[in-house]
Amino acid sequence: MEQARGFLACAMELAYANLEGGGRPFGAVLVKDGKVIAKAANEIVQSHDPTAHAEMLAIRRASQTLGSANLEGCIMYASGQPCPMCMGAMRLAGIRQVFFAYSNEDGEPFGLSTAAIQADLARPLAEQSMMIRHEPVRLAGRENMYADWQRQQHSGH
Repeated sequence: MEQARGFLACAMELAYANLEGGGRPFGAVLVKDGKVIAKAANEIVQSHDPTAHAEMLAIRRASQTLGSANLEGCIMYASGQPCPMCMGAMRLAGIRQVFFAYSNEDGEPFGLSTAAIQADLARPLAEQSMMIRHEPVRLAGRENMYADWQRQQHSGH
């Protein structure tokens, strides 16, 4: 637990440095086998990119460093509770452990909680606040893109 606190403190330092530079108060550190693989601070303000969360940037950097999109065995340490986008990215990357210092409840009074988004995403598609509709479009002669992808994967291309 002491090691987790140390990596969380590193994420907090990144968040504070970003805050002092005019950014949002979020930092993330990605660790594998006790070593820091990547770290990042939130860059939404600087880049005008709503996906430039600290966790997302750390995942991208770690994937580049390791030469793989598979980050199994990595642990994420974040200054704030990761949002649904970041949690999804971590799951897709194979990250199975996450520690965070500030919760959604801590951030709520300051407009820094994503709990409402998480709750909305838990609803059936037809009940979510965003209009989402399945339209099964297929191209003539290319009726099953996923099967085509699978064939390509098996052929080694």
